[in-house]
Amino acid sequence: MVYAYANIIVTAPESLAAYKEKAGDALSKHGGRVVQATPQQTVLEGTRSETGLGAILEFETADAAKAWINDPELAEVHALRRGAGKSTVTLMA
Repeated sequence: MVYAYANIIVTAPESLAAYKEKAGDALSKHGGRVVQATPQQTVLEGTRSETGLGAILEFETADAAKAWINDPELAEVHALRRGAGKSTVTLMA
């Protein structure tokens, strides 16, 4: 298993709501799932100006995670996430 950390500093809640409706199906298309998601993050060391909405995503392989983020059929779904605010996705593999 590999994991990805997604963080969104939400500025457009309506776009986030639309993303949440489609995100689960988009993840499962590539064998992914949300392990944990919360707006309640606590920085234990170091500093960050904002924490946003954080999620840990799980995939079978790094290739599956990359296929999910690069799938042209999911471009609209990823655009909703990006449109929700400042979005970062980090692969931990």
